[in-house]
Amino acid sequence: MVAPTTRPYISAPMTRRFTRLAWTAATFTYLLIILGAIVRITGSGLGCGEHWPLCNGKLLPPLDLPTMIEYAHRLAAAAVSGLVTALAAYAWWLRQGAGSPKGVPDGPRERFSPDRTAYVALGLLVVQVLLGAVTVKLSLPPWTVILHLGTAMLLLATLIVAAKLTPDAARPSRGGLWALGLGFVTVLFGALTANLGAASACLGFPLCNGQVVPAGNYLQHIHWVHRLLAYTLFGYVWWWALRMRTRRAWWVVGLVTLQVAVAAAMVLLALPAPLQATHVAVGAAVWAGLVLALL
Repeated sequence: MVAPTTRPYISAPMTRRFTRLAWTAATFTYLLIILGAIVRITGSGLGCGEHWPLCNGKLLPPLDLPTMIEYAHRLAAAAVSGLVTALAAYAWWLRQGAGSPKGVPDGPRERFSPDRTAYVALGLLVVQVLLGAVTVKLSLPPWTVILHLGTAMLLLATLIVAAKLTPDAARPSRGGLWALGLGFVTVLFGALTANLGAASACLGFPLCNGQVVPAGNYLQHIHWVHRLLAYTLFGYVWWWALRMRTRRAWWVVGLVTLQVAVAAAMVLLALPAPLQATHVAVGAAVWAGLVLALL
């Protein structure tokens, strides 16, 4: 005899509201990642000084350009904080059986309650906020900036999972998990390359200063490892898409191909700021696409 499930019946509109809230939080997190990149590219990381959570000691500071950019980033972070907190609270409310019928359902209802992924997102948000504060207080050391971006990527992935996960979701393939892991390591090495000032260490494309194994300093090695990881990801997602034959896998191939093209243009054109921001935006889209393809 099959044991009865303890999941409450939740009305379809309530499920849709939860999904929409999760997608809204994910969208704002994606925009926050791009704003964070613009802060770094424009050198606006200390646009609010070393004050946190206030900006230059004020709630509404004088808005010169660096301050405006950093302040916009903080406002976006506040919006993400509110959305993720609301998502976790709504998930808790639904898991308590809110909206479950006491008798016969009088409308479309399904046996579903949100996964605890929303709680994981809330935990990652707390870590992200603390890392942001430490980053500002310590005047932007590279290690905190890299951890800050890595946590933001994990938060984005968790929110996408919260939006897409259902009780009968299939387990992700091993090949997809490898692609996801490779994508995450590539993102972290990209952040390391940018924040250590190694972006200009390798000139030319696809080689590093015309060499397969650069003989220069450690900055060239860091940049070259990032490129090798990107090349590996490019080849791997092609193999994975040919094996999986799904539309989402081919979307990932398209995004990775676009990312390599943007990176090549960025290097060959001496790192113009718009292309640097585009590189981060497409990289975050690749990460989101990998997560979606797994689900």
